Formats: sequence, structure tokens, C-alpha cells
Amino acid sequence: MRRLLLAALVMVLMEAAIGSPPARAADDASGGSFVGACLLAAANLYQLPPGVLVILLNVEAGSLGKVSQNANKTVDIGPMQVNDSWIGKIAAHWRASAEATFYALRDNFCANIEGGAWILRQAIDEAHGDFWEGVALYHSHTEKYKTDYLQKVLAHAIRLSRQAAAEMAESNAMDGR
Repeated sequence: MRRLLLAALVMVLMEAAIGSPPARAADDASGGSFVGACLLAAANLYQLPPGVLVILLNVEAGSLGKVSQNANKTVDIGPMQVNDSWIGKIAAHWRASAEATFYALRDNFCANIEGGAWILRQAIDEAHGDFWEGVALYHSHTEKYKTDYLQKVLAHAIRLSRQAAAEMAESNAMDGR
């Protein structure tokens, strides 16, 4: 399973350099490479492959302003669906109040990506550098949920890589290559 995830991630990293369709749509709306810049800044800050952040954004399927209620009475916030159980730790990391942290995670794309990337870095460190265990821990510490999450990550990585390949082929055909 981990080899498949690694192979899929390599393909998605190529796609991330081009930009995912949701990221391009947001960039088109903002008139720049805002989304890509936020992703790259967070990836560089926490020494993460930018492609994994693209994949997690797609898996989590959040959006600015989105707050999703969970069965366990917690909420997930914004594009990376950062769980509110992290607000205290992120607030301490940012040296901000819990309230300011909540609003930043909910309403600021770059802050949400940075917060999600920081959580992922914490999870990878908790897993003693085991990247895929860290990705699973980003979602849950429960074995069943970790396995389910990694399967979702793989499915999204494959979908994104196929989509990127199709878009590249279409672009090449339009260029007459």
C-alpha cells in the first residue's frame, strides 16, 4: 500500500507543479498564483512535498468559511478541515489567541494551509519520520480510520495524476506537439 501511495505521490508532485484544477480556479478568480504560493510556502516551511498538501486539500474537500460538525462534537475548519481540537496548539505556535486562530483557519486560505501543514509535520514527527504513518495520523490515531484515510489519499492521488496526464495530453495536442 505504501509503495502505491509513493508512486501516486510522485505523479501528483508533477501535477502540483502545474497546479490542480481547484487551485487554478481560485488563482483565476484572484488573478494570480496565490494558492500555489501559499501551498509552496507552507510546504517549504515544514519540509513537506507540496503535492501531498494538494492531495490532502482534495481529500478534505473543505473551503474558506466552511465549518463542518463531527459526530464527536468537534468541528473541522476551512480548506484543510483543521479539527478544532488543534486550535490551542496552533494558537500557541502562532502566538495568537484561540479566537483569532479559529477565524484565521476559517477565513484565511494561507493560514489554513499553514495550520494544516504544521499539523502534518507534527504527525510525521510523532511517527518518527514515517511519512505515510504521519499522513494517516493527520486524520486520526484510530487504526481503522487511518487505513481508510490512506485509501482515500491513494484514490485522490491516482485521480489527480490521471487528470493531470489528460490535461497535459490535451495541452500538447492544442500546441500541435
